[in-house]
Amino acid sequence: MSNSTFTEKFFGGNLILRIAAGIAAGILLALAWPSAAKSAMLFGTLFVQALKAVAPILVLLLVAAALARHHKGSQARLRPIVVLYLAGTLSAAFIAVVMSMIFPTTLLLAVTDVSMDPPQGIGQVLNNLLFKLVDNPISAIMNGNFIGILVWGVALGLGMRHASDASREMLTDLSHAITNIVRVVIRLAPLGIFGLVAGNLAEFGFSALGGYVRILTVLLSSMLIIALVLNPLIVWFKIRRNPYPIVLTALRESGITAFFTRSSAANIPVNLSLCEKLGLDEDTYAVSIPLGATINMAGAAITITVLTLAATHTLGIVVDFPTALLLSVVAALSACGASGVAGGSLLLIPLACGLFGISNDIAMQVVAVGFVISVLQDSAETALNSSTDVVFTAAVCEAQVAKQAST
Repeated sequence: MSNSTFTEKFFGGNLILRIAAGIAAGILLALAWPSAAKSAMLFGTLFVQALKAVAPILVLLLVAAALARHHKGSQARLRPIVVLYLAGTLSAAFIAVVMSMIFPTTLLLAVTDVSMDPPQGIGQVLNNLLFKLVDNPISAIMNGNFIGILVWGVALGLGMRHASDASREMLTDLSHAITNIVRVVIRLAPLGIFGLVAGNLAEFGFSALGGYVRILTVLLSSMLIIALVLNPLIVWFKIRRNPYPIVLTALRESGITAFFTRSSAANIPVNLSLCEKLGLDEDTYAVSIPLGATINMAGAAITITVLTLAATHTLGIVVDFPTALLLSVVAALSACGASGVAGGSLLLIPLACGLFGISNDIAMQVVAVGFVISVLQDSAETALNSSTDVVFTAAVCEAQVAKQAST
């Protein structure tokens, strides 16, 4: 009886409260017993890996099932959502430019041995994107190539629209089966986040940020402006009423989890569950949420822009406002190709630095700085990216409902 009661409370209680309890427990363990806290990181690693393992097949089946059962005249509205995704990402890069101009920052650049292979230009980014589009489905799933997975999901779904009702129903049943598996994994979030918090604090602490407080402050402030000012303005423009219930719900129930998993791809199941809870149109969010995890990268655009302009300030390169605007466009386009995993945006910094003739050696030092501050930067970036997927999807769905009600 007691075991049954414990299980019901563990799996059926308020997820946000249990996550908060996991955070508090992780902090206490890191302070009281650092060696045990480092070992507890195992729980966090297993949780994130479980999400990453199920996310690719989930995206493939959800997109395919949604398109297979989609009929002409149904109310999936992907085009306005994509417009909001792109507008939000470009606006975020512009805000980052303004913040960097108002609060110029410099970096402590030193010779650092960083072995990475960043894109060498916008042509290479587009080339990589093209090859991701035509990746075979097995390779895409194994390597977490969500662009390729989306392409195959769309192709499979469109092809299955002409299949028999029984075949399309089977595809829907498979997507529901994977969704149920994901829900079990999500119920383990408090334990996983407990491990992530305890392990990260025990290993890095807050002293790791050191002299990078100013650049981190500019980054986080820019992300807060997007999350609490710009996104609400975009939502208000779309639905013409108070946007904060949607925005705050998305930040609380999607942003918090994404903050600790640090992966937009891993947070896809969380966003899908939240959209279902909000009563949004399944035909729309089943496609828009995986798509958002791939191209809706406001946080990544901010990271690329702020760190690139910090490098120019450090090197004494004068950047006029028109050139900074060009940087914001490049950062926004680059961010759309950022990986859906932790730290994916940092490898695109050398691309933006190339606009100002900054050598790869220097640019890679900036990337190294990014990894130092990524303890908070990457978490906040992912939280903004992932929660915005839900915010814009909800805005378009609610605008459509309001339009139908008025006609």
